[in-house]
Amino acid sequence: MALHCLLRDSAFEVTGLLTTVTEGYERISMHGVRRELLQQQAGSIGLPLEEVRIPPQCPNTIYESRMAEAVLRYRERGILHMGFGDIFLRDLRAYREEKLSRAGMFALFPLWDVDTRELAGRFLADGFRARTTCIDPRKLDKSFAGRELDADFFRELPIEVDPCGENGEFHTFVFDGPIFRSAVPVVTGQVVERDFFVFCDLLPHFHGEEQCPSV
Repeated sequence: MALHCLLRDSAFEVTGLLTTVTEGYERISMHGVRRELLQQQAGSIGLPLEEVRIPPQCPNTIYESRMAEAVLRYRERGILHMGFGDIFLRDLRAYREEKLSRAGMFALFPLWDVDTRELAGRFLADGFRARTTCIDPRKLDKSFAGRELDADFFRELPIEVDPCGENGEFHTFVFDGPIFRSAVPVVTGQVVERDFFVFCDLLPHFHGEEQCPSV
């Protein structure tokens, strides 16, 4: 949704996408999404993708070093801004702003301070579709792993869980919406518990119509 906002803002030209991928696992860090799906997503959106590769259980020093290298490459191309989907975590915003300022760049937060229930409603109204890929079972029941973010999903969320998962309750993979040329076909695969989180593996459609088994 943050990308959607920036693409519609005539003040900016969006030139690419950036994310971290965990080496060995070959998945988006924390979200657990396969690189294959990440690349299909970027291809459908129609923007170049850069992957910052980090090791498993990555120390913060290595993460910051590799991210700084990527940021400087953008800065050398004359890019001055990076956009983020953060909504209300002020310490995280300050962290991003401070790190970018070292490279002479600025952070953009197009969803900042928008009510997250309003954002969830806008998400559905705009035609975005997503599935949960990672659940924090300390905050949300593991049965939510792999579910699509439809009206029932938002209605059944416990009142203490942020509708956008802003406190880390869940992470998602968006596979369709107004910024996509076509949907990225996915099916749900195995559910596993690892490092205190519950992950539902999402598979490209040609792997077959698998469904998330019970944990």
